[in-house]
Amino acid sequence: MTSTAKIRRMSRREKAEATYARLMDAAAAVVGRAGYAAASIAKITAEAGIAHGTFYNYFADRQALFDALLPHVGRQMTDGITAALVGLGGGPEREIARFRAFCDYLGRNPGFYRILYEAEVFAPKAHAAHIERLVEGYRRALERAVARGEIEGYDKAELEAVIYILLGARAYLAMRFISGGAAEVPDTAISAYARMVERGLFGER
Repeated sequence: MTSTAKIRRMSRREKAEATYARLMDAAAAVVGRAGYAAASIAKITAEAGIAHGTFYNYFADRQALFDALLPHVGRQMTDGITAALVGLGGGPEREIARFRAFCDYLGRNPGFYRILYEAEVFAPKAHAAHIERLVEGYRRALERAVARGEIEGYDKAELEAVIYILLGARAYLAMRFISGGAAEVPDTAISAYARMVERGLFGER
């Protein structure tokens, strides 16, 4: 097998990956603007700038794309948050930076809120998997904080409740500001979250 043949195969794979990414980005844009119900294959392929028939090289039908959409944008979100935490220490600063990175992501991707919450109806398995992934990620982060002695006085059941409290704070602030038409979550909301974390979760027992 020649190196030229290998290069041709790589090029085809890269082209396929690029087309898939364009489809996913287009789906995120269309669903984020108009919701899942209005996101037809024709609208998504037009947004992506590809032929309608090309869609079926990647997805069996519209539902298959919906099932892949939230995991795709969810990974983009968590990858962005992880990148924002590089070089930071532990303690409340890390959790505040995590929340700020989430708010920054929402400001850049306001359609994420709609993709997430409509998925509970239109892509329930994807929604459940996304929430489980977030919870498990938070669980590992809080367990590391406990191991470092930064969080004290919570048993495992209470820490699980804390995870959902923190995720709930994200959700309702997104609802209040991003879904409400604001360009970003304001600094006052971030500072209030910071005080809650510093004085509550990471406070002395």
